Amino acid sequence: MEPRINYGKVAPAAIKAMRGLEEYVASSGLEKSLYELVKTRASQINGCAFCLDMHTKDARKAGETEQRLYALSAWHETPFYSERERAALEWTEALTLISDTDVPDALYENVRKQFSESEIVALSIAIVAINGWNRLAISFRTVPGSYNPK
Repeated sequence: MEPRINYGKVAPAAIKAMRGLEEYVASSGLEKSLYELVKTRASQINGCAFCLDMHTKDARKAGETEQRLYALSAWHETPFYSERERAALEWTEALTLISDTDVPDALYENVRKQFSESEIVALSIAIVAINGWNRLAISFRTVPGSYNPK
């Protein structure tokens, strides 16, 4: 696979704005482990190899287990995730697939039980951000494999 455009070099101001979303979420109080699960799950749904490589590496570095990462695409069927994580993963799927599905009131109420209003906004911004990064990486064929966590 050959990369198409190095969007970071072509549009640094756009990347700075995208990083601003990341900075907001990082300072929101959401758990880093939860954030990495959300980024990984959205990237699985979108089929973004670059982001999957990046976020599974970041998750491992932050202490995530192999078992939970391997089972993430089947989280509904496993006992490995907390109720809070399950709510976040279901919210991630609904927002990532929003053109195919609705965001039902029952899902919102479940998320509301696990997260404060400010956390729901931060979680939603996190999902918006990773979906944006996925679309950039996929569209411009960012080559996976070169990312190393700091």
